Amino acid sequence: MKPQKQTIPIIIKPLLTFLIISLSIILALVFLSPSSLFSELSISTSSSGIIGNHARFDIWNVRRVVEWRPCKWWIDEKPVALPVKMNGYIRVDCYGGLNQMRRDFCDGVGVARLLNATLVLPKFEVAAYWNESSGFADVFDVDYFIQQTAGFVHIVKELPPEMSSVSPFQVDCRKRKGQFDYIETVLPSLLEHHYISITPAMSQRRDRYPLYAKAALCEACYKALRLNDALEKKAVQLLEAIPKPFLALHLRFEPDMVAYSQCEYPGLSPASLKAIDAVRGDRQPWTGEAARVWWKRGKCPLTPRETAFILQSLGIPSNTTIYLAAGDGLMEVEGLKSAWRNIFTKSSLLGGEDFTRMHGNTKAALDYYVSINSDFYIATYFGNMDKMVSAMRAYRGMHRTLCLNRRAFAQLISRGLKGKQLRRALRRVHLEEFASGRGTALPDCFCEFKL
Repeated sequence: MKPQKQTIPIIIKPLLTFLIISLSIILALVFLSPSSLFSELSISTSSSGIIGNHARFDIWNVRRVVEWRPCKWWIDEKPVALPVKMNGYIRVDCYGGLNQMRRDFCDGVGVARLLNATLVLPKFEVAAYWNESSGFADVFDVDYFIQQTAGFVHIVKELPPEMSSVSPFQVDCRKRKGQFDYIETVLPSLLEHHYISITPAMSQRRDRYPLYAKAALCEACYKALRLNDALEKKAVQLLEAIPKPFLALHLRFEPDMVAYSQCEYPGLSPASLKAIDAVRGDRQPWTGEAARVWWKRGKCPLTPRETAFILQSLGIPSNTTIYLAAGDGLMEVEGLKSAWRNIFTKSSLLGGEDFTRMHGNTKAALDYYVSINSDFYIATYFGNMDKMVSAMRAYRGMHRTLCLNRRAFAQLISRGLKGKQLRRALRRVHLEEFASGRGTALPDCFCEFKL
């Protein structure tokens, strides 16, 4: 009988080992999967008791130690005199959404001043993005822009008659890195052809510009660009319709945004998943370990439900009026509306045939106008619009601006934090960023001012 007794542990030991390994794999999948944790986020529908003993905490009342303000070399000093003779004409070809085109145009102003060129009003290549056509004058006040930039850069609405039939020589600026690149490789084309078109590179190093070129860029971007009269009238109408005070929330969770991020969200509704697949193209989502690394690096847009969780962690009351600055097709918005009832959008406040006929660019301009004039502004992604809005608010001395930290959110969750622990940790991270100004750093035209 003894041999029979000895066979029991021999059989049980590998079985236990197998069970332990299997359980470990299952637990790892549960704790490392972003989607499984996100679905467990508890959203409160009460305005009190959200973060335990810190229910009355208000992120906006935190004492800041640093503010970003316009640099004195731009705002106080007179511009360097323009040369008498110019080297030719430059047109900036702008692509993408409104704020990307605005950024490219501002860069183009700096390049024109750097190369002593006359700037021709830009060409907005919006058809591929909005599936429509709208130009610079459809959004901005042209005469005001030219008036405000006088002394910083030469600008004309159109070419002189003798050059009106000339097409610009296209110069590839995707690899330009700063002052010497432009002078060494773009200036010769300008001198040869006298009329060139450029699309500024996203990776431009503006810190390598001389101050007179940077000052032209800053002046154009933050002082000279304002909406045309008709669009500003509509924007003012929208702003006045929003109950005060209010928080402008720029929430990025549209199908194209999610598809571009290459992040996967298995917990989404079938309708949302279908919308994402329709625009995904060849940008397939990351899977396995690559997906977890991508998520932990903060590359995945926050869902409305995740956004609601973070906002509640920051003590934003449930009776707060929220203006939702977002594009068409925003998905899963119920995750936000379950916690905040007073949510408004431009489409809910503006009616009429004139609004429905507006271009995508002009609709985006309405969100921009409301955002720079809001009492509080929170961004969930810090893309082109958020950078422009944050900079303009800083220029106007409006510092109640915050960008939610996606990377910290993902890393805290990956460490196993949840519930009140996760809320406290998120509150601490955003408190430090708001106090120090790290989340909305604006180095191009703004300087740190210690309080």
